[in-house]
Amino acid sequence: MNQLPERDLPPGRHRLLKEHLMAEIRHSDEPARARRPWLRPVLVAGAAAAIVAVTLTFTPPSGGDSTAGPPASPPAAQAPDSAPQVLEQVALAAAGQDAPEARDDEFTYVRSRKSFSGFDAVCEPWQDGSLVTRELWKSVDGSRPGLVRDPSLAGDVDGGPIAPDADTGQTYRDLEALPTDPEEMLAWLYGNKGGKGERPHYYAFKNAFIVADVLPPEVSAALYRAVADIPGVELVKDAEDAVGRHGTAVGFVDERGASRVEMVFDPETWLLLGTREVMIKDSADAQGRDCTGTIKAGSVLWADAVMERGVVDAAGKRPR
Repeated sequence: MNQLPERDLPPGRHRLLKEHLMAEIRHSDEPARARRPWLRPVLVAGAAAAIVAVTLTFTPPSGGDSTAGPPASPPAAQAPDSAPQVLEQVALAAAGQDAPEARDDEFTYVRSRKSFSGFDAVCEPWQDGSLVTRELWKSVDGSRPGLVRDPSLAGDVDGGPIAPDADTGQTYRDLEALPTDPEEMLAWLYGNKGGKGERPHYYAFKNAFIVADVLPPEVSAALYRAVADIPGVELVKDAEDAVGRHGTAVGFVDERGASRVEMVFDPETWLLLGTREVMIKDSADAQGRDCTGTIKAGSVLWADAVMERGVVDAAGKRPR
């Protein structure tokens, strides 16, 4: 399969994000019809969030005592206090989303924002430029060339076409056929083998991480319930995506015990905000590269934020 030209990766860029980006890729100029955005609203850091919520309205009974005080407020819902509880909330939110109506000749669309950190010869963090906007169009059935616009991955700021991926097993049609039963989904996560030396639990979580933002609702719900059964998945009560939106995360510590990969969810809607990798302890090993200093705990190696998703008529078109 033909791939896009890649710039040299900065020394500190973790292989997992590269795998995530390339896995997404492996997955006419006719005017696009107006479509309903797919799965999640656009949330902008620093602005009021567009939150889908159920509001309970309490109306005093007619003829009641006018001197009586306002009705008592209902008890506040208890915040989830474990990774399985968070993932159940996420699964319920995922199952309640509208499934996109996608024809074989159409394309899924994802717009995200991402940032990277690198580490110099003494392991001091440096920023690899500012936030980058990435747009990805993938053929629903994999039979047509897709398109990526990503200045950090492609040879120019407009990106370029990506080869059809009908034989990769990662098209939207393939993902539609994934199990909707959590136990069967868990078996699928473990069955897709990871890299050499990776622990089974780690690559099961990594497989979930790679496909989490492109699944139909019922499959997505099964995925998150399956993740809840992976040993080692942790609750992170406060995490940020690439644009600074705070959320509740679930994460998994890598084989070296030095960093944690996290999926960050909106604590109101329980929809996916983004993903990131953060150092959890001081480390003198910059992702397998020797250095003479220490990468401090709390350093974010990379982060991304899902801003918009949809189904469109042609590669290069955006949802309306």
